[in-house]
Amino acid sequence: MRLLSQAVKFAVTHPEKSRRHFWGWLNAVFNKVDYERIKAVGPDRAAAEWLLRCGAKVRFQDFDRWHHDYNALPTGSLGRYKIQAIDATESCIMYKGFDYLDGLKHLEEVKFNKCIYIEDACLERLTSIENLQESLYMMEVVSCGNVTDKGIIALHKLRNLEYLFLSDLPGIKDRQTTVDRLQTALPRLEIQLDLD
Repeated sequence: MRLLSQAVKFAVTHPEKSRRHFWGWLNAVFNKVDYERIKAVGPDRAAAEWLLRCGAKVRFQDFDRWHHDYNALPTGSLGRYKIQAIDATESCIMYKGFDYLDGLKHLEEVKFNKCIYIEDACLERLTSIENLQESLYMMEVVSCGNVTDKGIIALHKLRNLEYLFLSDLPGIKDRQTTVDRLQTALPRLEIQLDLD
């Protein structure tokens, strides 16, 4: 009871910190991986559910429109819908949920725009997934304040990456060296920068 009253007193006297802590906790809950769900519905459906729960959008193969409503995800036979693109703009996806990406074999495009939880470890985890090393060819990383040169350099493992857009990344300190390392590893890569 005493601990509860201390928590209430803290929440009343520090409403901003309390709110921030609550949302951080809730976002962590949304990112918890449910391995049983992946087995039950397949990797693409489970990943789509995770992404939409966190505020991202997905586009499936043979679809022109983006899906953003969790309750309007297409239904059908197991494995029928394959994720082709992810737009994680202003979503709360974080490292602990990246296990959902392991089974994706058709993902070609990823956009991380204004993702406060995306950091170097997320990009390193993404590039360690063998399926994505082959399938991913387009990527954007914009206004993700926790991304540094280390995370961007990790993208060299994406062997078929053809286009990379980087913008508003204050953690990038040695822009030229980072770009040179990527270009050396991926000569076909077109890099667009807006880091000034």
